[in-house]
Amino acid sequence: MDNRMDEKDAELLRSRSRAAFDAQAPTYDTGMEGDHARRLYPHVLAEVARAVAGNPAPRLLDLGCGTGSLAALVLEGVPGARLSCVDLSPRMAEAARARLGERADVLLCDAERLPFRDGSFDAAWCNDSFHHYPDPERAAFQAWRVLAPGGTFIIGDAWQPAPARAIMNAWMPHSREGDVRIYSEAEMCRILGTWFSDVSWRRVGQTACVAVARKGESESARRLV
Repeated sequence: MDNRMDEKDAELLRSRSRAAFDAQAPTYDTGMEGDHARRLYPHVLAEVARAVAGNPAPRLLDLGCGTGSLAALVLEGVPGARLSCVDLSPRMAEAARARLGERADVLLCDAERLPFRDGSFDAAWCNDSFHHYPDPERAAFQAWRVLAPGGTFIIGDAWQPAPARAIMNAWMPHSREGDVRIYSEAEMCRILGTWFSDVSWRRVGQTACVAVARKGESESARRLV
């Protein structure tokens, strides 16, 4: 399966996502639109804590940070962490800055075009946003690139069994929220496995999954072809 699309179509999806999450920002932490993401918080938080256990000052990156509510939980659960957050939505980024203050750097940018140097982080995660990325392979590469050798990338995302997934994926081109695709276990592992040496996947409840990908200790950044 080739997940890449024309850049014009990709930018249309980004603009839809930006507009949708700008509109959702005021009620995302309490409304139905953020419910699926919130149910994944404890699972992603546990994986982040596991990934940096024993590191007194881990460098962390939240991709698609939304209002910063998960980032705030990570800061509570991982003392000493140095955190950077990115989001495509100006209003989500504004909410995250208000919540996190000086405890994190919050940038307005695209997860497929990260402005960080190679090897800048010990762990990174994206929660309920991977299915919005027009180019998931590039997003995976960017996460891989900015992680230090031995670093961990954690994805919490939507999942559906095959029949329901096929229906949802057929509908997604018509979505006003910039949704791209709900991935199967095999698809997610293939995308991550292009760059990461160790990938695991597990289902969470009936509609979600968590994938954990680790960068090899001896790997250095490769050029994206």
